Amino acid sequence: MACRSRLAPAIRAASAPKLLRPAAATAATTPISNPTPSTGTVRCLSSTPARRIRTTQARRAGPAATKFTTDSYPEIKRDPKFAEITAEDVAYFKELLGGGGSAVLDGVTQELAADDVEPYNGDWMRKYRGHCKLVLKPGSTEEVSKILKYCNDRKLAVVPQGGNTGLVGGSVPVFDEIVVSTSRMNQVRFFDDVSGVLVVDAGVVLEVADQFLAEKGYIFPLDLGAKGSCHVGGNVATNAGGLRLLRYGSLHGSVLGIEAVLPDGTILNDLSRLRKDNTGYDLKQLFIGGEGTIGMITAVSIHCPQRPKAVNVAFLGVDSYDKLLVAFREAKAQLGEILSAFEMMDSPSQELLHAVRPEAKRPLDSGPYPFYCLIETSGSNADHDAEKLGQFLEHVLEKEVVADGVLAQDETQLRALWAQREGIPEVSNHAGGVYKYDVSLPLRDLYRLVDDTRQRLRDAGLAGASIDDESFPVVDVLGYGHMGDSNLHLNVAVRRYDKAVERCLEPFVYEWIAGVQGSISAEHGLGLAKKNYIGYSQTATKIGLMRQLKQLYDPNGIMNPYKYV
Repeated sequence: MACRSRLAPAIRAASAPKLLRPAAATAATTPISNPTPSTGTVRCLSSTPARRIRTTQARRAGPAATKFTTDSYPEIKRDPKFAEITAEDVAYFKELLGGGGSAVLDGVTQELAADDVEPYNGDWMRKYRGHCKLVLKPGSTEEVSKILKYCNDRKLAVVPQGGNTGLVGGSVPVFDEIVVSTSRMNQVRFFDDVSGVLVVDAGVVLEVADQFLAEKGYIFPLDLGAKGSCHVGGNVATNAGGLRLLRYGSLHGSVLGIEAVLPDGTILNDLSRLRKDNTGYDLKQLFIGGEGTIGMITAVSIHCPQRPKAVNVAFLGVDSYDKLLVAFREAKAQLGEILSAFEMMDSPSQELLHAVRPEAKRPLDSGPYPFYCLIETSGSNADHDAEKLGQFLEHVLEKEVVADGVLAQDETQLRALWAQREGIPEVSNHAGGVYKYDVSLPLRDLYRLVDDTRQRLRDAGLAGASIDDESFPVVDVLGYGHMGDSNLHLNVAVRRYDKAVERCLEPFVYEWIAGVQGSISAEHGLGLAKKNYIGYSQTATKIGLMRQLKQLYDPNGIMNPYKYV
């Protein structure tokens, strides 16, 4: 246990204003538990050697090595109502978009290097791959309108695509759908430095939007590990949750308005800048999380809070899940309004992280621990925040809720600690692939799903007791996520995608979730991966209403077919 005389200097050292954000680093951090016998109160991140996990040949070969979705799921058939793309269609789009050829990637009428189109066909997990041969990059809402009207008249299927960082196959084609990319729609349209209202094109990269706001003293109310690639329009279309939903809430609350194009080319201009507008149906909510199935978002109006002046991050080791629940309860009670993130990670996720990245330093010299948590506070008064955080840390250490921990003293250390959490999704996919389940569960049941899934795979002879045993398709089962909003990321890291593994996992995982009245999708959406399983979370009545809305807005079904509902 730590005494206040050791804690106080550490907290004061960490109280200076810092910028948010993570990235790997190896700087020293301040221990908040009993220090190891050494000089001073600062110790270096551990350099404990880690094992390497080998990358498969398919993983190294890139997206072109990924099996086509139609081969992996032969039961999915191309809808015969959709027309084939012709040379006349391509000529129309080239005349419309111009752009010296950069706005149209044409693999229909000419040979196209695979590298040009493959990024639009394949997903980040190397699990889904379409047959698209035509990618369109409109530069304005008007061009999107003309594209969709033409496609609707011709019954050409369309897939709206932003940064293509989705994890459920929702942003990539299945067959030969036309990809309509928002990459050229990347302008900031408006910002009010009094109200904090920001209006941006759908193709603005999340990190770029946040950097723009940082210069004005504001922050984007969404933060994701994929922030350097994902587009704001895609974030809204999938209702992305992210790392700080605990503090800023969901996009259903922060988005003030949208501009979208319906399948028939109609432009819906609902870019309200008002926080209150109680006049009729709130139509924008249908597009937030609609995954591009009823229209394509082209711009977003969003309320952005002021940027915190003081940010602190602590990384803690915990001996059990029950104690982790106590730590979260105490964090809410004692940190209250300054608590901005409470992230949970299990030991397998951290062990895999350091096996894949042996050069990375471990934050704690002690351990390993069954669980870890990352706690972030952000506020406007550094001294006030440091005092509250210090009291909280002292309390959980003295009560033996937490076994050990470190506290970042500067931005470099802050990034290093965040990297322990944000690096997990990437390393889980390192060996060859990953089955991802993004779910909402009652907090007391949250980690039981990880234990039960791991045991089921071992009982089936698909996973071993060690990540080093390459005779099994499963590397390990990882559990991490946002405890602040009961969101578990269950990741099954595999050396290769394997139908035996998939059959073992599905529908088992979804049945388990339904049994505790959880949701099969917390923030990633439905896409192709979960379309057939929506009944585990929604009633037949609700699903029927969703399908009626789809039919109303998109009677020809051209928008992102084969997915959602």
